[in-house]
Amino acid sequence: MAHKKGMGSSRNGRDSKPKMLGVKRYDGQLVTAGSIIVRQRGTKIRPGVNVGVGRDHTLFALTDGYVKFGHATRERKLVNIVSEFPDRPSIAELLAAQEAALVAE
Repeated sequence: MAHKKGMGSSRNGRDSKPKMLGVKRYDGQLVTAGSIIVRQRGTKIRPGVNVGVGRDHTLFALTDGYVKFGHATRERKLVNIVSEFPDRPSIAELLAAQEAALVAE
């Protein structure tokens, strides 16, 4: 059996498309319900309060709020959606400001 292939044949040249995994919204960022927070393979980061899990382990926001990362245990990461975050306006204040802006128009 030959150890070298004849001319015109190659065993290279295949590649897969990038999967665009990773954290999409970081700690303290404002998100709306349905926003993707993390795209991952397996549950490296676990869902917390107001966070849902997709079929492919994608974490997404169930409510409007701020992203808050933390630890469930020493090794296990966790992400929550909270309505209040230090040094940021609460969700209720933001909604009131939006309504006032719409009424002013």
